[in-house]
Amino acid sequence: MIPKEFSNFAAGILGDTDNGLTGNEITKYFNKYAVKYDVRIPYSNYPFPMQPQAINKRTALSENLKRFSSEQQYTIIKELSELEKFKDSNDVKDLKIKLISEYGQLAGAGNPKEINEVLTEETIHWLQSYSDSLKLYQEALRKFNNQIFQRNLLDDLRLSLELLLKSILGNTKSLENQLNEIGTFIQAKNGSKELTNMFVKLIDYYSKYNNSYVKHDDAVIENEIEIIFEMTNSFMKFLIKLK
Repeated sequence: MIPKEFSNFAAGILGDTDNGLTGNEITKYFNKYAVKYDVRIPYSNYPFPMQPQAINKRTALSENLKRFSSEQQYTIIKELSELEKFKDSNDVKDLKIKLISEYGQLAGAGNPKEINEVLTEETIHWLQSYSDSLKLYQEALRKFNNQIFQRNLLDDLRLSLELLLKSILGNTKSLENQLNEIGTFIQAKNGSKELTNMFVKLIDYYSKYNNSYVKHDDAVIENEIEIIFEMTNSFMKFLIKLK
């Protein structure tokens, strides 16, 4: 269940006075969800009524939201947080991550092939300063979400990581030729010898795996793509945080 405290928290961000949804937008979107889920909402018209007391945007949004089931609230909060107007809002990004991490089970069974959405949201956040890498990463994610399990999905991921490393390490080397530089970089950031060796070895195996499927005509093993995606997420987040 989504507790009322979280619903109020979400309403406070999505209905923020300065940066949130407008009154008209609140009624527009919630009327759509009311029809979709056959739910009656208290605030379906704007301006909101002034009696028995003045109603602000946050209250209207919160009270509308509470009329829906927890599963429906999950979908509504997630979809509203993904609106184009919130693409630069760190508060909304944090809200979405909290929603997924704490109540992700409410999303239902859905597609059996699902990546850890918290990791992908965090990776997109960390890649904001690396536009070339971010573009390829988002393209790989789009293909995965649309079940386009092709070799170029893996190629997008590999190239995204390769471009990130080139930017962080300040060179033009291919992924498989970055191993020494990666080790030096981690050690220079006070990484332990054990972690450095493990990370370099993982990148080595990762590179060899991708080369096997990207550079040759072998069929991509769909059940393995999820773990490759999540490994890429973890590699990127770790490298950017070190930087």
